[in-house]
Amino acid sequence: MISKSLEEYLKTMYILKKQNGDIRVTDIANKMNCSKPSVNKAINNLKENGLVNYETYGEIELTEQGENLAKKILEAYDIVYVFLKDVLGLEKQNAEKEAEKIKSSVEDNTLNYLAKYVHKVLDLNNLDCGYDINKEKCRNCSRNSLRKHKYTKK
Repeated sequence: MISKSLEEYLKTMYILKKQNGDIRVTDIANKMNCSKPSVNKAINNLKENGLVNYETYGEIELTEQGENLAKKILEAYDIVYVFLKDVLGLEKQNAEKEAEKIKSSVEDNTLNYLAKYVHKVLDLNNLDCGYDINKEKCRNCSRNSLRKHKYTKK
C-alpha cells in the first residue's frame, strides 16, 4: 500500500498521460504545485513499488499495476464525490475536498456498496452485475456513467 501523497502523484501522472500522451517531471510539478526534486523523490518511491518505470531524464511510464491503481483511485474519488454532491447536496468545492479525504480511508468493500447505492439513487444504471472496484470492466462501466452524470447534471 502506498501513501496518500504517492497516490496523488500516481493519479496526476495518469491524468497527464491521458491528456498529453506523455508524463514529464515539469508537468507533474506544475500540476501539483510542488518542486521537481519532490516529484523525482515520489517517482523513485513509485518505481520501488513497481508502479512506474523511469530512468533519470528518461520517459516516465506507468506500469500496468500503476495504471490500474491510478484508475481505482480515480474511481473511488468519483464515487465519493458524486455521493457527497448529488446525493447529499454538498456544494461542489466542499464535495471535492471531502471526497479527496474520504476516498483514501474507505475500504474497497464499502466503496462497492456506496457505488451501488449512488447508482441506484441516481438511476444511472444497474450495478447488480457483481460490481467490484477491483475489476476493470466494472470500473469502466461505473466511471462512464458517473462522469456522464457529473458533467450533465445542473
